[in-house]
Amino acid sequence: MGRGAVSDRLRVGIIGAGRVGPVIGAALAGAGHAIVGITGGSDDDRTAAILPGVPTRDPQDVVRESQLVVIAVPHDQLEGLVAGLAELGAWQPGQLVLHTDPWFGTDVLAPAMSRGAIPLAIHPAIAFTGTSIDLRTLVGAYAAVTAPTPVLPIAQALAVELGCEPVVVAEAHRAAYAEGIATATDFSRSIIRQATDLLRSAGVTEPGRYLAALMHTTVDHALVEAGTDSVRPPAE
Repeated sequence: MGRGAVSDRLRVGIIGAGRVGPVIGAALAGAGHAIVGITGGSDDDRTAAILPGVPTRDPQDVVRESQLVVIAVPHDQLEGLVAGLAELGAWQPGQLVLHTDPWFGTDVLAPAMSRGAIPLAIHPAIAFTGTSIDLRTLVGAYAAVTAPTPVLPIAQALAVELGCEPVVVAEAHRAAYAEGIATATDFSRSIIRQATDLLRSAGVTEPGRYLAALMHTTVDHALVEAGTDSVRPPAE
């Protein structure tokens, strides 16, 4: 199988109805896969808006109905969820199991693997809003993929179907990768909050709009200085 597309259309179930899961489901639906169910969340109206007509199911039912299970849950819930579903006998031989957590590779999916499931880890490197805006942001973004060598092309193909450019990150390097992502996002948010507070105290009524062009150009210049070409798309 090449990197361009997954050869078969899959029945896809989503576990996790936060900002990430529904968007991943919508992107896969756009690539021709059938979304068969999603677990409930704190904002079912938002989920219904991005995945209209997709039924809400219990996690074990999502797994049993799906050829590809996408797990997009908070970091501290992933390990227990995978193990708990294994204890319930939900995982199936040959089933694809994909999680989106930047901190983990495929080792966290060991309980599913022990039942014959195929483990994949794909982390799209964007800040999700949980809305259809993310579908446009995914196009041209990068995604870290980790998977056993025989099935790595499947992970790469799924990343492409999300709209992303896949970048292979070894299992042993996932923690360093995640720390890099966290450093960039957390530091950026903190600095922008501090800067907007200072500008507001100086009488700037719309500090966020004021900073937008400055922050974009500063990031572009910093990437060039770091030896990395800017990948920010041109303004429409």
